[in-house]
Amino acid sequence: MNRRTCISVLTGLVLMSGMSFANENIVYTPGLIKERLSAGETLFVDYSATWCSTCKRQEKIVTELRESNPAYDEKMTFVKIDWDTYKGHEVTSSRNIPRRSTLLVLRGDEEIGRNIAGTDPKEIEALMDKGL
Repeated sequence: MNRRTCISVLTGLVLMSGMSFANENIVYTPGLIKERLSAGETLFVDYSATWCSTCKRQEKIVTELRESNPAYDEKMTFVKIDWDTYKGHEVTSSRNIPRRSTLLVLRGDEEIGRNIAGTDPKEIEALMDKGL
């Protein structure tokens, strides 16, 4: 392998490894939200289902926004809650979550913002900006 190819391959690996850490979501487990909020984190919570087309559209928009503005990942922790597993759970009922494809921004004891089934990139960006 020549020097140029080696440098290109190594650069690609470094970029790919950085990408794998960026834009990660923490998968919800019971108690996680309370624990993270108690630690002073701001959370962006996504109630979604793998089969939901609205959820997939929201996920694409959120991913694009996170890629274009690293401050989102610096300032917020992204938590994904599986609707099919937790729709009847306290984490859903205590916040009056009406359906999958609900996005929340939480800080401390407050809900900073909410988007229910919205797929307008400007509205989702405005919600994410509240977490900054």
